[in-house]
Amino acid sequence: MSTDPRSRAWLEIDGDALARNVATVRASLGPGTGLVPMVKADAYGLGVSRVVERLQTMDPWGFGVATVAEGRELRERGVQGPVVVFSPAGLAEIPEAVAADLTLTLSHLRALEAVAEAAVDLPGSPDGPGVHLEVDTGMGRAGFDWREVERWGPAAQALHDGGVPWRGIYTHLHSADEAGGDAATGQQVERFRRVLEELRAQPATRTPGFLRHLANSAASLSPVGGEWDLARPGVFLYGGEAGPHAPPPDPVVSLRARVVHRKEVRPGDTVGYGATHTAGAEGVWATVACGYADGWPRALGNRSEVLVHGVRVPVVGRISMDVTVVDISTAPSVSLGEVVTFLGCDGNEAITLDEVSTLAGTISYEILTGFTSRLPRVWV
Repeated sequence: MSTDPRSRAWLEIDGDALARNVATVRASLGPGTGLVPMVKADAYGLGVSRVVERLQTMDPWGFGVATVAEGRELRERGVQGPVVVFSPAGLAEIPEAVAADLTLTLSHLRALEAVAEAAVDLPGSPDGPGVHLEVDTGMGRAGFDWREVERWGPAAQALHDGGVPWRGIYTHLHSADEAGGDAATGQQVERFRRVLEELRAQPATRTPGFLRHLANSAASLSPVGGEWDLARPGVFLYGGEAGPHAPPPDPVVSLRARVVHRKEVRPGDTVGYGATHTAGAEGVWATVACGYADGWPRALGNRSEVLVHGVRVPVVGRISMDVTVVDISTAPSVSLGEVVTFLGCDGNEAITLDEVSTLAGTISYEILTGFTSRLPRVWV
């Protein structure tokens, strides 16, 4: 826990817990599947530089990002291995991605043409990272239609024959982390298998090293994950649950902040914008230096708890931009400058990432990626 008294609020990142979550995924996948940790969105809000530095010690196959800019940042930070851009790149970004040796994932025929055009100016491109094709088996947001292989398969082979290596193909599962999602996942896997069978007519897909992948965090922790060449875990690595069938992750992120004000309250006193909470008895409130400008959801006002001295105490009133007020009447010895835990462990109590996301009516991904730059990331 940070001991710097100047810290108003901060995130603690447990690098050892991150490593344990990676090990859990690897044990589930088995030795034949390469690991592609997703580090998009600033490594799910944890800070991509330190996360990648730690993950590189665990021998990943490569890294996954969402945008060309994120991929270029990894190159600028010295990452040498494969960097795969998993969201469709804008056509104007494709030359930049090719020049940076990023592995683009392509979802439509115009993207194939744009990559071929960009590669003309790079005589070394046949030895470069090449491209992967995304197949839409039901997600619906990107990818070549699984029913139209005869239309796009030959076009991908032509790109390969023209000097831009076609190195892989994948799909994305939409319900692998859902209770009762097995049937939908099975349907998507079967569609993907049919695509692969039809693509055997294209020589590129039969070359050694051609990669097939579909496993996100949830699928990586299920029997389907280890059947493929690569897996792409994300939120589980950073402490988010991956569905009811998966083991719980080790908590990686804690959010802590300091008490900056105490108030003795009387019955009838109100607190916060809209005066949505009224004291029913005498007590003590503490104002804590963390609010929605730090990424703590406003939706948690009047319904969540925090930890002080290892005890749960309720949030009262609305979450403000810069502060949150909590009722410390059951822990009145809390003084100015003491640490309050919004997320993480304190003593024998813990507030988990998924507990917070459920209370806020969202998912753990949004909580993690919502933490703002105002919060220092402190590795422990």
